[in-house]
Amino acid sequence: MIAKILATLLPVFLISGAGTLYGYFRRPDIRSLNTLNMELFVPLLVFAVLADGQAPLAEYGLLALSAAIIVLGSGLLVWPVVKWLKLEPGTFVPPMMFNNSGNMGVPLLVLAFGEQALPAAIVLFIVEMLLHFSLGVKMLSPHTPLWRLLRMPILLASFAGLVVNLSGIALPGWLLEALHMLGGVCIPLLLFALGVRMLDIDFGDWKTGLLGAVLCPLSGLVLAWPLVMIFELEGLKAASLWVFAALPPAVLNYLVAEQYRQQPQSVASLVLIGNLGSLIIMPVVLGLIFAHVMPSIG
Repeated sequence: MIAKILATLLPVFLISGAGTLYGYFRRPDIRSLNTLNMELFVPLLVFAVLADGQAPLAEYGLLALSAAIIVLGSGLLVWPVVKWLKLEPGTFVPPMMFNNSGNMGVPLLVLAFGEQALPAAIVLFIVEMLLHFSLGVKMLSPHTPLWRLLRMPILLASFAGLVVNLSGIALPGWLLEALHMLGGVCIPLLLFALGVRMLDIDFGDWKTGLLGAVLCPLSGLVLAWPLVMIFELEGLKAASLWVFAALPPAVLNYLVAEQYRQQPQSVASLVLIGNLGSLIIMPVVLGLIFAHVMPSIG
């Protein structure tokens, strides 16, 4: 089991570490890299996975609903803590809700369970992204019109992929292969960018960051437990939801906070210390999954 956990996590942290090392010496324009990734490579991967007729997306409805409940429920669970400790809700609550389903979730699920986990990983990622760029933006900027969502390449790719999949349109194999190859660039690039971002950690607010590193995965796992039982999720779907629930805060929380001037440095500490905390949390969660869920995956 230890070998399986290491085989899953070591590539994640090695690629992230490469990003940190390169960023330390070169300081690349990571914002341009992220823009390229989010506007081209990620949408291409999302479309390729959704448009592939071999991925029965209708079977992922309960998984998508479970993911939405975890995102929304996490905010409700941490709200009393925020009030009790007199923290700024706009700074602390969104990172607890919107987890790192892109930079860490997609690569981690693929490494842990193989290419068969890619549709589930993409579905979970899309749910988190939709909520982040609708409810999440509204939480920080109540007057932002939601129609701006329609301009996001990832949402356009999601809609187009769903239309192709559900309508039964069969795309040529050579086209899907090319899209998968281009989209595949996003997975290591997401991890590399995460590593570069690690250089921006501000330990001045380490207590709040440490609190977030505990509350983010804890709130998700508390909600995942009844959801797996209520919706009778099994095998790969259950394993994917457990990983999703335990993910640290998304790096995008920092970018959104920076855009809307919501204490971006404090949010950066929450995000990056939370991602460091996953070094401890993820091996434990994966160990439990491999011990109790993997046998049913076969």
